[in-house]
Amino acid sequence: MLRNTTLTSVVKAGAALILLLVVDVQSGQSQSGDGNVLRVFIFAGQSNMVGSDSKVADIERFPPFRGFGEPQPNVKFSYCIGRENKLRSNGWVKLGPVNNVVGPELSFARTVVKNSDAPIAIIKCAAGGTHLGGDWNPDKPEGFKMYPLTLELVRESLQSLTDAGIKYRVEGFMWHQGENDMFEASYMARYGDNLAHFLQCLRRDLKVPDLRCYLGELCTKTIWGMDLRPRMHAISLGQKQVAREDPLTQYVRTSHIGVEIGHPVGLHYHYGTLGQLQHGVNYADAYLGHLGQKTVTSRTLTAWPYPPRSRVKLFILAGHRNMEGERAFIQDLQAQGEGAVLLDPIPEIAFRYHLGGGYRQSSSWEPLGPVDYYDTFGPELSFARKLHAGGIASMAIAKFTHSGSQVIDWTPEGSEAKSRNLYPAFIDDIQAAMRDLEDRGHQVSLEGIFYHVGENDMSMGHYRRNVPSWLASIIRASRQDLGMPALRWFISQQPPTDHPDLNAIDVVSELESMDAGDPNIMHIKVFDLPGQERLPVITTAGIVRLGELLGGRYLETSGQRTGQP
Repeated sequence: MLRNTTLTSVVKAGAALILLLVVDVQSGQSQSGDGNVLRVFIFAGQSNMVGSDSKVADIERFPPFRGFGEPQPNVKFSYCIGRENKLRSNGWVKLGPVNNVVGPELSFARTVVKNSDAPIAIIKCAAGGTHLGGDWNPDKPEGFKMYPLTLELVRESLQSLTDAGIKYRVEGFMWHQGENDMFEASYMARYGDNLAHFLQCLRRDLKVPDLRCYLGELCTKTIWGMDLRPRMHAISLGQKQVAREDPLTQYVRTSHIGVEIGHPVGLHYHYGTLGQLQHGVNYADAYLGHLGQKTVTSRTLTAWPYPPRSRVKLFILAGHRNMEGERAFIQDLQAQGEGAVLLDPIPEIAFRYHLGGGYRQSSSWEPLGPVDYYDTFGPELSFARKLHAGGIASMAIAKFTHSGSQVIDWTPEGSEAKSRNLYPAFIDDIQAAMRDLEDRGHQVSLEGIFYHVGENDMSMGHYRRNVPSWLASIIRASRQDLGMPALRWFISQQPPTDHPDLNAIDVVSELESMDAGDPNIMHIKVFDLPGQERLPVITTAGIVRLGELLGGRYLETSGQRTGQP
């Protein structure tokens, strides 16, 4: 039976603990002269905090994170993970994987340590399938009674630091949970209020009134983000409510990060290995950003690349997982010899971007090149090289992607999950790029929108069936809102998911019909891309080839335009 530790037991633990909590732990910010104070972070939540369906061995498949499975002896770790069969550290140990699982704490710690000299420690209490309305309820914990269990773990871990004479400060609380509350109507409706109360109680019971909290967004790239769209949206509204009303709480965007690839259709509901590694980086970036420490390398154009009053051809690249480049890594290109040339910045091409639905955005035009986005890249690099080799000069590229989106999110109508609508921001981004070039004195020719069809959409019948009509509405609205009735759309499509339950929906033929019926729609079937190891995500070699094919199709059709956008 779990022991429900109360505030009284903390008082009995000794005045020294309370004094240390009040004096040394109050501030969640770095302070001058306290570089040796141990920063303690608490990680809590359900399965996507545990790291379910991840594997330590798979870390080596993702170049930016190789070696992250090795123990981190300089980082203290105390944990209680699981439901019926709990895994416990029984005190402080060195940070490393538990039970062959990759949790976000591994990459969080490495990122923070890399950017800070202060020592850190992590306390983790997480269990899959638990809900805030019951298990984590501070007033009436039910089920696995996660709230009292977490208090007990944190208090005992902190007491052992006190006993060892170690000065510390509880620096942050990282929370990822909410999916299970969406299955209970009352829990879902009150999620925001329950979360606010939960955090209030946590600060009170740990005697850390100014504890900063970081709320991990639920991932809309998962299967739950598709078939349970309204329910996921309801939880997100509750989270955002708390982040908006609580000045000590920050909403950490994670809907764009990697997701495990399931079988047989590719969809999954857990982050898996890559997603967990990126998950931890997101918390670290949020924490370091709060301290005013930037982890993103900025790039600037040293000189404006176009002659005054010249005509600039603007290309728009847009889409989801593969247009973003989820599993295409710059380290793979560095190891390929000739392919490494794609990594060289091209100052002659101005580039701006809006990635992950706004998770990473350029502040101004940059030289075309890899963006600091988990060391990944998209087809824009090979696309630009192909156009340049084909004689296209004075070009600029704007990229707008969200790998956590589905095609419906790009439609003008959107879905019932209104906060996931992308169309207004997408059109605004195009208009902003054109306006900026015009303000610099250039004539702008919008050469086309290059859109890679949503990959996850092909694995669920309702989405796959509606993709053609959704795309038609996006194209129609974009031409109207941009005032360009002949605006060209280049729609690339990889092989749709091959499954008996889905194959009756012939989405390829329908997109071919759109191509045949509109001379300014180009349907590009990219059915033989190299290196695609698992559906639906294209890896490095395939992303390079995708860019070449998009550029090649533009060059083939550049003299066949039926109207000037």
